[in-house]
Amino acid sequence: MSGLLVAGTTSDAGKSVVTTGLCRAFARRGIRVAPYKAQNMSNNSMVCAGPDGTTAEIGRAQWVQALAAGVTPEPAMNPVLLKPGGDRRSHVVLMGRPAGEVSSADWEAGRRHLATAAHAAYDDLASRFDVVVAEGAGSPAEINLRPGDYVNMGLARHAGLPTVVVGDIDRGGVFAAMYGTVALLEPDDQRLVAGFVVNKFRGDHGLLAPGLASLERLTGRRVFGTLPWDPTLWLDSEDALDLDGRRAVRAGAHKVAVIRLPRISNFTDVDALGLEPGLDVVFTADPRDVADAQLVVLPGTRSTLGDLTWLRARGLDLALVDHVRRGRPLLGICGGFQMLGRTIADPAGVEGPAGAVAEGLGLLDVRTDFVVDKTLRLPSGQALGAPANGYEIHHGRVTVGSGQPFLGGARVGCVFGTMWHGTLEGDELRRAFLAESLDLVPSTVSFPRARRRRLDLLGDLVEHHLDVDAVLGLASHGAPSTLPVLAPGGPR
Repeated sequence: MSGLLVAGTTSDAGKSVVTTGLCRAFARRGIRVAPYKAQNMSNNSMVCAGPDGTTAEIGRAQWVQALAAGVTPEPAMNPVLLKPGGDRRSHVVLMGRPAGEVSSADWEAGRRHLATAAHAAYDDLASRFDVVVAEGAGSPAEINLRPGDYVNMGLARHAGLPTVVVGDIDRGGVFAAMYGTVALLEPDDQRLVAGFVVNKFRGDHGLLAPGLASLERLTGRRVFGTLPWDPTLWLDSEDALDLDGRRAVRAGAHKVAVIRLPRISNFTDVDALGLEPGLDVVFTADPRDVADAQLVVLPGTRSTLGDLTWLRARGLDLALVDHVRRGRPLLGICGGFQMLGRTIADPAGVEGPAGAVAEGLGLLDVRTDFVVDKTLRLPSGQALGAPANGYEIHHGRVTVGSGQPFLGGARVGCVFGTMWHGTLEGDELRRAFLAESLDLVPSTVSFPRARRRRLDLLGDLVEHHLDVDAVLGLASHGAPSTLPVLAPGGPR
């Protein structure tokens, strides 16, 4: 067996969902399957074990896909992770470790070594697993980026991967997007695109069927299935595009306001709160949402100093101080925790100009100094009488003065600050925190069980609505040799 590329008509079309579902479905059949994404651009990441026993950092989506496949996450599954640090530059994580920066000015030339490393990682996985399900990025029809592409058709050409294109029908125009995606590709790329998957369909399938038949006739490629819209399907997200759709309003619940920072990172930290029946979680940049919230979470960020400036410009700093003055709980995580301290210094220029110093909100007696070496850890311990586990990903070194120790950070009264991501996924710690901060009666919700149910649900949806045997055959035997070339990518 070999591999398959899951591409998409756009970002957030459903590539991660389809890749995760196929990993689950293949694993159920006893196939040893590995997820892969050559390059992620995301501030949502996870710590895993590296090949030499050290810790490594990969995209959160590939970590979840490995769980779906029933295999151990590893750096080769996401060899290149770009973490946006501004509008024109990204910090590079290569095979799980920091590797400098890349900017829009040298987008093609500056990434050639990344392409080499990414393709080597794919080849390594392909030598050790039965099938590699590779997820593309954005759209392969971004023809302006094709010369330097190693994530979509550049990867497909490297490994001879048959490609399936996913389209989000909920956005509208899905037939044009699917046809156009193929037609804009050059002939050798087109010959690897074997078919389509429709995502997020809701309605009468009988009304959709004529369009699918026409698409197959016009492109000479089959539709492998249509995944229905399911509001209960909520996977760890790769980026912030879907934040507005994550709220579940519950009458009479305690409102939790999560500050939607411009460079928000690891916002999956609050996913477990969204499952609690007594909480209504909302992502916001509006001080008015802070004013009537019972709990506020200041999450992680890839640009602590920049987002602190943004926070003040919007008046959110005053809203947070007033929230605490009224005795209401505030939880800061990683970069959010650092903002709650007294001082943030960047002597080495990790985030921006060297020597930058800023005053924090002064709600905790903490000083943060950014250093070049990144901390990647999987810590464990106790807090609030409960066991706690999490992960650390940061350049900031915190020095805590007064206050009670709290998960690598500090607590003073109703203000909690931690350097550990992911702690709220632990059922005992989350229940203890909600009881302490909101006097909330513990629920019976289990986040680990909920995640397993979601992965199983996704596997069920893929099994029931996609032709898994045909997709598996595609991965095993490659794209058909009879696929036609469409204009204008073909003859002109």
